[in-house]
Amino acid sequence: MKTIFTLLSAALSLFAIDFSSIKTFQSNFTQHITNPSGKVLNYTGKLYVHGANNILWQYTTPIVKSVYIKRGFAIVDEPELEQAIYTHIDQEINLFMMINEAKQITKNHYQTVKNSVEYNIFLKEDKIDSIKYSDTLENDVVIMFTKSVYNGSIDTGLFVFKAPDHYDIIRK
Repeated sequence: MKTIFTLLSAALSLFAIDFSSIKTFQSNFTQHITNPSGKVLNYTGKLYVHGANNILWQYTTPIVKSVYIKRGFAIVDEPELEQAIYTHIDQEINLFMMINEAKQITKNHYQTVKNSVEYNIFLKEDKIDSIKYSDTLENDVVIMFTKSVYNGSIDTGLFVFKAPDHYDIIRK
């Protein structure tokens, strides 16, 4: 669970470049997580961000799941398990603070630290190409973005989750 929230924090770093003009962001992503013993987990999906408080990670492989983030609160929808996990995020994800703290290292490399985690943000052709960091569980994480769209139209209804009646609801 901590890895998901660390990942969500990293996603907010996407706006380190000219953040004042970016209102929405959507992208396909591939996420590689390497644990301390060298085992690699690979995930793919789509990320949607609308403003500072609407974030949705839709994972498609190896499992289908969605992670909704809104103002310090998260919902993890796991349809294969027919459950949804509702939880408060312990440390507030402050989009604009992360943006303002990001420092340019080289032309295509930015860096910021949030909650004691250092995030390295890499650009390619003036778009976010990848984010690399080691999470609090000592996993090395690389998130690569493709087919990114900045300031495109995103229906805010996409960020609303309603659990089906047959779901188990877990509150943390």
